[in-house]
Amino acid sequence: MSLIRRRKQNETSRPTRSDPSSIDKEDDNKKKIPAKDQNAEEIALKKLRKWSCIDSCCWLIGSICVTWWFLLFLYNAIPASFNQYVTEAITGPVPDPPGVKLKKEGLTVKHPVVFVPGIVTGGLELWEGHQCAEGLFRKRLWGGTFGEVYKRPLCWVEHMSLDNETGLDPSGIRVRPVSGLVAADYFAPGYFVWAVLIANLARIGYEEKTMSMAAYDWRISFQNTEVRDQTLSRIKSNIELMVATNGGNKAVIIPHSMGVLYFLHFMKWVEAPAPMGGGGGPDWCAKHIKTVMNIGGPFLGVPKAVGGLFSAEAKDIAVISVRLSEVRLCSYASSSYKYRATAPGFLDNDIFRLQTLQHVMRMTRTWDSTMSMLPKGGDTIWGGLDWSPEEGYTPSKRKQRNNDTQIANEDESEVVASQRKHVNFGRIISFGKDIAEAPSSQIDMIDFRGAVKGNSVANNTCRDVWTEYHEMGYEGIKAVAEYKAYTAESILDLLHFVAPKLMARGSAHFSYGIADNLDDPKYRHYKYWSNPLETTLPNAPDMEIFSMYGVGIPTERAYVYKLTPSADCYIPFQIDTSADDDDTPLKDGVYAVDGDETVPVLSAGFMCAKGWRGKTRFNPSGIRTYLREYEHSPPANLLEGRGTQSGAHVDIMGNFQLIEDIIRVAAGARGEDLGGDQVHSDIFKMSEKINLQLAALELKDKIDLVEMAFCPPVHIRSCQICWHAWRHARFPTNVDGRIGGQMPDFMV
Repeated sequence: MSLIRRRKQNETSRPTRSDPSSIDKEDDNKKKIPAKDQNAEEIALKKLRKWSCIDSCCWLIGSICVTWWFLLFLYNAIPASFNQYVTEAITGPVPDPPGVKLKKEGLTVKHPVVFVPGIVTGGLELWEGHQCAEGLFRKRLWGGTFGEVYKRPLCWVEHMSLDNETGLDPSGIRVRPVSGLVAADYFAPGYFVWAVLIANLARIGYEEKTMSMAAYDWRISFQNTEVRDQTLSRIKSNIELMVATNGGNKAVIIPHSMGVLYFLHFMKWVEAPAPMGGGGGPDWCAKHIKTVMNIGGPFLGVPKAVGGLFSAEAKDIAVISVRLSEVRLCSYASSSYKYRATAPGFLDNDIFRLQTLQHVMRMTRTWDSTMSMLPKGGDTIWGGLDWSPEEGYTPSKRKQRNNDTQIANEDESEVVASQRKHVNFGRIISFGKDIAEAPSSQIDMIDFRGAVKGNSVANNTCRDVWTEYHEMGYEGIKAVAEYKAYTAESILDLLHFVAPKLMARGSAHFSYGIADNLDDPKYRHYKYWSNPLETTLPNAPDMEIFSMYGVGIPTERAYVYKLTPSADCYIPFQIDTSADDDDTPLKDGVYAVDGDETVPVLSAGFMCAKGWRGKTRFNPSGIRTYLREYEHSPPANLLEGRGTQSGAHVDIMGNFQLIEDIIRVAAGARGEDLGGDQVHSDIFKMSEKINLQLAALELKDKIDLVEMAFCPPVHIRSCQICWHAWRHARFPTNVDGRIGGQMPDFMV
């Protein structure tokens, strides 16, 4: 306080500078001030200095560096067993990994194992590129750290895209799949795909000579993987080599996700004669394959593929859009339509300085493989305007079914279902919540197929990133919305209308119908080989097929759409995230059913539950099929990572029970040894509601088809055989496989 008083006195008695004598006195006074007081004054002045932005940045960078080095020190200093110790302290003893458990039981290597990865999970690397990709030779463009997305995003999109006319490499660009087990063990650092299963197989003695990754370029159509890379031939040779070098023990094939469809295509290709097929003969699968254990197989397609192609709004596509938007990696766990709805400005004004979703749509619409995931079987499988196999579905927390609780659980679910509103799951796309809920008789649907596409559109400046919407014009967009409700069959016509180039390529490689007569020579074409409803399983009665998938997670089934306000480069259609209903499984504009978050139970389980069960026209040799469902149980705490009992589409690859089932089969067990079917869902009830012809046509049935011209119209509409035959006769020139097609030989 004395200092303050002293300074005030000096200030009050301070002479003016105009007086020379006063200046001399002031200098003398300064000399008399102690050095201690001068330092205090300097400190006070420094404190008054303003905190600058540079100071904040330096402080932030320093804090991050210190934290990073501290965490790195802890990571290297703490024993590897620390996490397990903490987890056991919180949750109790942790069970042994399946590999350790089964090794104690004496299980060892027997059958060679081949993994078939799905869409987006396999790494892709650059072998040839344009000037902007200099220095990236054999560097991963897909998978790993995705560093090039941030460094040169437009260049990355250019090299990840395929030619929009051929579906193959653009000029001067070669991107190829990474080979070996590292191709799909991890999708990104810390995000496992096959790594946990590989590690557990290694526990009982497996190594690279007894297990292999059938890596392929998941962007291109299945047959084009053979045309461009001879991938199917290399898979065939590799399986033959592994069987020959492992004492003649047949291989166990483990496909995941889209890899299930890819291997279904392979089994037809390998037995078909050259040059279209591999020339292995009709008994190749019987000689070389013991079991096919399909994980999360979208046998009949997934509705979310529709949203991805229609408006770039699906969870699989979110992997790309989230990466491009610099948010975070969240594979199969976050929906791009939510990001688009909650932060439209962020996605529309992004790192491209144009529009991320448009770039994503342009890129993904060159990937022909995505069309293999469209719903198959039409309204017969997925339901119509007023019905669906999932009728009565209600989200619930199920427990493991057993003989004592199964009836009680079913009765309880039926009571709850009766109290809920009717849901039209068959309407995969509805323009408006009111349309999704209204009876079909009250919907005034104006057919869009004959609509004239206009030229007046507000995005002429965006042709470099635009997809195909700029060619529709306002009239075409309006016509799509006025049709109001789309089922599985009309969805295909919708995509032909809004994306003609995409569907022109897709129709040459994939089909989505139901075969009337599998003896028809047209079904020898490769476009039908990945559709289980238009092809037959191999003649291999000793082979077994498993369908293994998670249940208990809400999975996309149908969507409520709205028109997007007109703007430059805009995508005209968007999921209406404001559509919610507490009385139905409608949330954020999406109707959900039971599944693994990506594939509905209907698609994953129907073929093994009914379509292939026993001897059917799709399974003429009677291959045994098994359903193995895994109830989803999220991790109890963060230390469990993604969990050991997860049923999610990718996380199920770390499910201990699934891994144990696979290892037992690889070590020699059969489906009966695992206990046969393990079912938690209502897949058998759903299958009963689907009226699908399973018996092969006898000669008398074929004669009846010829005589169907004499059937009265009422009989034609009520008899399924006559109805399909009438469609063949009515539309004999339709070669897209959806309505009719080429007339069978016995009808000519």
